[in-house]
Amino acid sequence: MKKIIPILLIASLLFYVSSCEKDDICVEGDTPLLVIGFFDAEDTTEAKQVTSIRIKNIDIDSILDNDSFNDRSDSPDSLSVPLRSTAVTTMYQLISNSDDDAETELETGNIDTLTITYELSEAFVSRACGFVVNYNNIEVSLTEDSDNWVQDISVVQPNVENTDNIHVKILH
Repeated sequence: MKKIIPILLIASLLFYVSSCEKDDICVEGDTPLLVIGFFDAEDTTEAKQVTSIRIKNIDIDSILDNDSFNDRSDSPDSLSVPLRSTAVTTMYQLISNSDDDAETELETGNIDTLTITYELSEAFVSRACGFVVNYNNIEVSLTEDSDNWVQDISVVQPNVENTDNIHVKILH
């Protein structure tokens, strides 16, 4: 009997320890957003707000189809937008001086279209978070029209691995 009690205690302790699970809460992993900064075309180091800007995703086969990422409530000098993780391009309309026409209920303002291309790479974060998608070698092109408010585009950081810094400068 004296030998059984220590064996039961050890078995109970092992059962208790093995039944504990690691905390599966993900706090450090999330697919990063593309940070777009708006700068003065005359002085490319000076941030410049865009009046009443609205950004719309225009990818035809995207879940984000026709989603707006800014509601015209302010005039920011930078915005963060998601890129598609199921394709290697994302298209956005950047609308300066955005408004809704009362009669037609259509978007008004100066609309410029950006096409962002990139390579996808997955990175394992942890068991709780799993994988996140990073975007490498991003390139941004502007669809030319007769009235572009965007004067130039510069990719500052070609790899999108976090949202700490500006990745793309829009000069206007």
